[in-house]
Amino acid sequence: MSIAKAYETQEIDYLENLLIRFLYNSLPGRLLLKLLIKTPVSKLFGFFMKSPVSRGFIRNFIKNNNIDMSEYDNVKHKSFNDFFKREIKKEGRPFTDNLHDVSAPCDGKLTAYPITSDGAFHIKSSIYTIDSLLQNKVLASEFMGGVCLIFRLTTDDYHRYSYIDNGESIGHKRIKGVLHTVRPIAGERYKIFAKNAREYEVLQTENFGKVIQIEVGALFVGRINNHKAGNTFKRGDEKGMFEFGGSTIVMLFQKGAVKIDTTIFANTQQNKETVVKMGNIIGEKAIYLRML
Repeated sequence: MSIAKAYETQEIDYLENLLIRFLYNSLPGRLLLKLLIKTPVSKLFGFFMKSPVSRGFIRNFIKNNNIDMSEYDNVKHKSFNDFFKREIKKEGRPFTDNLHDVSAPCDGKLTAYPITSDGAFHIKSSIYTIDSLLQNKVLASEFMGGVCLIFRLTTDDYHRYSYIDNGESIGHKRIKGVLHTVRPIAGERYKIFAKNAREYEVLQTENFGKVIQIEVGALFVGRINNHKAGNTFKRGDEKGMFEFGGSTIVMLFQKGAVKIDTTIFANTQQNKETVVKMGNIIGEKAIYLRML
């Protein structure tokens, strides 16, 4: 499989990590957190990151996160947010020509979970239900026994995302919520994927059946930008982008639709994430679907 090695979950910026631990592991921090996770606060912070003044953060951000700027188009960015949603060169994130391969829709740190027969999956001590993610019991019932993939984007990742197959959009929903950080420390205390603001699209794909792709907002990421260019799409077409911050994409596959690389499941069970880039192969179409 074309995936990078797993790594123990860790954060790059020491001071930023101290702040996050203060917010989630102390009483004064949690009192402050109640204000920060509100959408208007993130929008205010986002407004600053769109201002020309924020350009001063770009150089140190590139250095501290070891970002290889040769992968990206050489343009002058108007603000930090403009830099953050920068476009990669066309050849930078290729998708496989084999339509039976399951590719990653984005850069990120990947974990994989089986969805049980009652529509639930377990992340450490938290139990999630597909219904709590989608707020649609009928739709959730179609994914019992399937697979849930969680791609956690960190600040060093490319923050645009794509469709993984040819197909058409058959449903869409936006869910209001708060904006916790998507770092593991928050998941130890809150069911962040069921609480955070999110947007999902139901995709009828050519090779993997019905798939749901969920974009989840995060602390200081109040804006999810999804393109609305029509009902049909092609493999590798850009679906949208996140603005400043790290965030998450959750993908749901129906029972028997795909076979995800067993290494990813093994890493997940060991509390490790698997580093992937958009277009990396992470699984394949299930055999029985190929024969239909």
